[in-house]
Amino acid sequence: MDNGILEERGLLKRKGAPETFDVRAFIDIVSAVRRADEEVLVPVFDRSREIAIASARPVAVETRIILAEGNYLLLDEAPWSRLDGMFDLSIFVGPSYEVLEERLRQRWIHYGLDDAGIEWKLYGNDLPNGKRIIDNSRAADIAIEIFETA
Repeated sequence: MDNGILEERGLLKRKGAPETFDVRAFIDIVSAVRRADEEVLVPVFDRSREIAIASARPVAVETRIILAEGNYLLLDEAPWSRLDGMFDLSIFVGPSYEVLEERLRQRWIHYGLDDAGIEWKLYGNDLPNGKRIIDNSRAADIAIEIFETA
């Protein structure tokens, strides 16, 4: 969701949590792509501006393989659970807690957050979201666990 909407709803600090996404719109896109009866224009997230750009990439009718990547696609909580059965194959790639923590720390260092901002992002938002995914997701067809950071 746009930052303005997240701010109105008191969710801006939790950006990236399951409740900060427009799941209904994503379901509409997945349904339209699966129908393959016309071109589907999909949004693209621009991290440098922290905004989603509507209709930024076309998916042609003849496209046969679509890779959808996201933390919550297997989350067994409404409204995410409405995605159950919408994918032909699901793969869960999950790092160990230590690898996840280090990767997230490096991500926020890269984006220039100070130590306090990094601590909040890690322990107030990102790692609790990760635990929520692990504890509340449907099983994937294939699961891959990552133990090293390199």
